[in-house]
Amino acid sequence: MRAKKFRKDEKGAIGIEILIVFIAIVLVAAVSAAVLIQTVGYLQQKATATGRETTKEVASGVKVTRIVGYTSTAVTGNIEKLAIYIEPNTGGQDLDLTELQVYLTDGDTFAQLTYDSAAYNNSKSLSDIFGNVASDNSGNATSIWNDLDGTEFGLIVVQDADNSMNSGDNPVMNTGDKAILIVDASDVFSSSGGLGKRVSVTGEVRPEFGAPGVIEFTTPPAFPENVIELQ
Repeated sequence: MRAKKFRKDEKGAIGIEILIVFIAIVLVAAVSAAVLIQTVGYLQQKATATGRETTKEVASGVKVTRIVGYTSTAVTGNIEKLAIYIEPNTGGQDLDLTELQVYLTDGDTFAQLTYDSAAYNNSKSLSDIFGNVASDNSGNATSIWNDLDGTEFGLIVVQDADNSMNSGDNPVMNTGDKAILIVDASDVFSSSGGLGKRVSVTGEVRPEFGAPGVIEFTTPPAFPENVIELQ
């Protein structure tokens, strides 16, 4: 069979068609590359933002370092007051303590406590946190414990170098700060008049964002002294 021969004008037409197809392919590739670059940039920004938020969420938060109870009648009484020592997680964000929520349960009672600015003290050098802790720091007869009920917690400032917790209306905890959350256990667990012996208590101190502080202890089988180390 003889091969088909093309005229010069036919060869030129075929060359133009191929050129058009080639240009179209290049344009499509360019548009696809532009869209891909834009998408990668958007995803990179989203990943960076998500990573930043995740880091803040993981690093931030509050930790419970100690819990102490108090009974006015050693041996025979129940625990009437709780002092929950807290501090921020290392490297975390500042914490607005007015937004803290304290959750406590003994299996029978579940309490959700919010901050009461009237039960506040920032003297930083109290000899007895369970005693006559005055709300105006002047040592008068009005104790901040008297301002609490079964739905609230108070605040005693322990360490605050930059005075970020100096205001009872807007205390902010940051790196290096330490504070005590005070709870009237006799009001929270009013059905039993406080916490008796061998009672398991769980809960958490939950900040506005970040990891919560864990509360978990069992009261001892005897209260030989007025102040009892719980956690």
